[in-house]
Amino acid sequence: MSQRPDFLPPSFDAGAAADPDSGLFGLSVPPEAAQVHVLGVPFDATTSYRPGTARGPKAVLRASHQVDLYDRYFGRPYEAGIALLPEAPVFGELQGKAYPRARPVIDAGGRIEGNAELAADLAAVNRAGDELNRAVRESVESSLGQGALPVVLGGDHSVPFGAMEALARRHPGLGILHFDAHADLRHAYEGFTWSHASILRNAMDRIDGIGRLVQVGLRDISEEEVEYQRASEGRIVALWDDEWAEAGLEGRRAALIRRTVAHLPREVYISFDVDGLDPVLCPNTGTPVPGGLSWHDAMAFLVELAKSGRRVVGLDLVEVSPGEPGDGPDGLGEHDSWDANVGARLLYRLIGCALATRK
Repeated sequence: MSQRPDFLPPSFDAGAAADPDSGLFGLSVPPEAAQVHVLGVPFDATTSYRPGTARGPKAVLRASHQVDLYDRYFGRPYEAGIALLPEAPVFGELQGKAYPRARPVIDAGGRIEGNAELAADLAAVNRAGDELNRAVRESVESSLGQGALPVVLGGDHSVPFGAMEALARRHPGLGILHFDAHADLRHAYEGFTWSHASILRNAMDRIDGIGRLVQVGLRDISEEEVEYQRASEGRIVALWDDEWAEAGLEGRRAALIRRTVAHLPREVYISFDVDGLDPVLCPNTGTPVPGGLSWHDAMAFLVELAKSGRRVVGLDLVEVSPGEPGDGPDGLGEHDSWDANVGARLLYRLIGCALATRK
């Protein structure tokens, strides 16, 4: 057995049921003692199909109490100290301002020409995105200053831009390992500069210091995005879902995982949209697409990344939605959703993978 960390009380039993009042994964670790800082960002204003991911952080927190803390892949990630940072009021304020103003723009498909009211709504949502990026960036910079691994928990896929920005500044040449059904390389989708469908386009165009983007699980893409990938001259590498399926039929998946991970530079940021998984695992996510990675497929990528000698410097998990709102004060139902259960377990594995690369 390893030595008990100082932040754990003598009575702490990693195999016992979580205290209902405890924090993420049943832990109650002060941020100053934690090696992992999880920043919940309950924002989904630009969600273009099914909203609900703004309730993701709270749903994942509640479901995380069901996660066993010993992990057969990565041992005892909890011993590093995992702290869910206090929810920043600014995120809820921005969601409250931006969400209702985004709806009429989305209903119009972003076609706002000649409509002053819709143009004002669009401008307001874009300003909220600017503020959100700044708040996330400042929080991540604070965590980095304390030597902690920053983890962003969304919310929709627009939320981690500020984290990518902070980490690319600190780690020039940073690689992004992106799991998703979508490439998210659209330009200002539906007019929103900071759309969930534009996050990786924004990162590649606006952030100096990103060396390469490796995308896994893609199966729903526009022609504009394909052309953007081709024009990157190798800066963007894509593993398509149909290629993954064919490799499975031919028994080539292990080699394909190694070849995909080999494209990444030394330092890596993981951006994991749960719709990269088979929607059986995330049926309530905002934009589900048939196909996708199985649970074991995703774990194989994380294990290979941990073995590869690369270092994970930050990560996000986004687009977890608990489904229809419940009657509780936090907007959740009486029981945790399947999506949140999967999300909590995926979050623990992602953190375990990242910590394994930092030893």
